[in-house]
This record gives sequence, C-alpha cells and structure tokens, in this order.
Amino acid sequence: MSQIALPLKVGASGPSRIVLGNANTAAVEALATPQAWPFRTAVLAGPPRSGKSLLARWFAESGGGEAIDDADRMDETELFHRWNRAQEAALPLLLVTGLHEGGWTIALADLASRIKAALQLEIGVPDDAMMAELIALHGEARALPLGPDAGTYLAARSERSHLAAEQVVEAIDRLSLERKAPPGPAIWREALEQLLGPDEPRLI
Repeated sequence: MSQIALPLKVGASGPSRIVLGNANTAAVEALATPQAWPFRTAVLAGPPRSGKSLLARWFAESGGGEAIDDADRMDETELFHRWNRAQEAALPLLLVTGLHEGGWTIALADLASRIKAALQLEIGVPDDAMMAELIALHGEARALPLGPDAGTYLAARSERSHLAAEQVVEAIDRLSLERKAPPGPAIWREALEQLLGPDEPRLI
C-alpha cells in the first residue's frame, strides 16, 4: 500500500509531514468533506502521538473549518458555546480527543447529544508498512541516517503504535550518540532490547 505525506508548517523541531496509511486514511478522507458531516461536526480520536493534533492543524490551515484540540479536556459549557457558534456560522467543527475506554463521557446533556450525533473518526493501529514510514519520518526529523533497511527491520520487531515508532528512533539516536557510531543493525537491536526487553521473542 502506498504511503502519502501531507505537507505541514510545523517548524523544524518535529516532523514536517503526516504519513498516511492504514491507520488514518479513512479519517483523512472524511476530513476532506466536512460539509457532509452530520451537523458539520466530527470527532477525531486517537492514541498518543498518532498525529491527530497535526491533522487538526492541517484541517484548519487548509480552510476546512475550525478545529479544537483536546476538546475532551475543555470546559463543557464553553465547548457547547463553541459548537453553537460554529452552527450559527455554518462552520465545520472538528473536535480532537484522546481515546476513552467506553467512549467520551460528557456530563452536560445538551452537549452529549450533539457530540453523539457527530461523525466519529478514529486513528487506528499502524501496520508494518505504515510503521516503516513513521520510523523513516522520525529519522528525517532528527537528521538521523537510518538507512533503507531500518524501517522494515524495526517495524517487524517494534510494538505496533505511533508512539513506539517515535520511541525506537529516539532510542537509536541516543545510542548512536553515546557509542559515537552510525546507527546500524547492532544499534537498532540494542534500542529494541531497551524498549522491549532482551527476551522479547520478536528479537530472535
């Protein structure tokens, strides 16, 4: 499956693009048609470091509508007012949240009914192909020369998550600096051992 990147103005300290793959393509496609959302409102949920905040920023900067990051941490009355203002202005509204076991619990009944009626989008678990692209992306952000085989090797042995892709590259970068050596297979494996434990079956 091909991987696509969305250009973003996010500064030099982090990734400059979003990798699209199995975990987020459906959500990104839905973000492209906000006028089709129920009540022009969508809720985008995802695990830590999965790019949901960057997607919200891309959505807002590309003229899709208004985006509220960490909406689940916002005062419910204020969020309800923001929803009403967006409705009055016929402005699409994207609400970004973390993943909640059993769903996002909202005490304010009027807000809860409106959020329940919104389009529900979720960023899922990346497959090996997307993991390899994420690892390459984080390597690029750190100017870390991982080499063409690193993504395939690491993706097959890492935990399957956006956060794990970031963590393994961070560990490789640190070990490479400590060893004063380029990040080759020995350092890849050592990074995995530090994150997963030396007895992890995937490392055999």
